Amino acid sequence: MRYRRRVPVEFNHCDPAGIVFYPRYFEMLNSTIENFFADVLAYPFARIHVEEDCAVPTAHIDASFRAPSRLGEVLEFVLEIEEVGRSSVRLVQRVSAGGQDRLECVSTLVWVGRDGRAAPWPDVIRDKMTFFKETSDAA
Repeated sequence: MRYRRRVPVEFNHCDPAGIVFYPRYFEMLNSTIENFFADVLAYPFARIHVEEDCAVPTAHIDASFRAPSRLGEVLEFVLEIEEVGRSSVRLVQRVSAGGQDRLECVSTLVWVGRDGRAAPWPDVIRDKMTFFKETSDAA
């Protein structure tokens, strides 16, 4: 299974030449992850950060920029789970527009408990991530 999200490139994403400014990609990537947690895992960031006083920070990120994206284009973000660990998850996101690859990103998120240290995923999240990954692997 893959999680898909379409993001129109707006003026606020661009540099003066009308090309997506690379830090804005990281905001869009994180927004896709945040929406994935809410839509697929049914565990929104507000619950994690506000209600439970925990966090899911990015511990590692590796991005390869393939081609520029321009104002007015619509980017398609595709998120897949590559590996679910005890307290971490490795995600792969591929971004394209008009059939052209724009960006590939591999990131690792870590569940951080109230004490500010890495902790095991809550079972409800880990089970849903594992199911999502296994469904992707079978496809």
